[in-house]
Amino acid sequence: MLSEDKVSHLSHVILTAVKSHRRSTIISSEERVLKEIKRVLGIELAQERDIEQKVRAKLASYSKGIVEGSAEWDVLYRKTYEEETRKQSKS
Repeated sequence: MLSEDKVSHLSHVILTAVKSHRRSTIISSEERVLKEIKRVLGIELAQERDIEQKVRAKLASYSKGIVEGSAEWDVLYRKTYEEETRKQSKS
């Protein structure tokens, strides 16, 4: 999870990148654009947290008791994370 300071910093980095692109034009105030960037980042981070919670719950439900940090856990985590991400993108 990112702190408010990190989200703010990242928002400014994104705004700077957009402004420096020769084909982009900002037609609103920078404050409004920053607010929208932060809003979108918040939505994305919330979705990521939700996916991570679902993945961890699913892995914890396995009767085998997979140890977090093990190679098996890492493979299953990545695979399950990708599956949950695909499910979220469909809805």
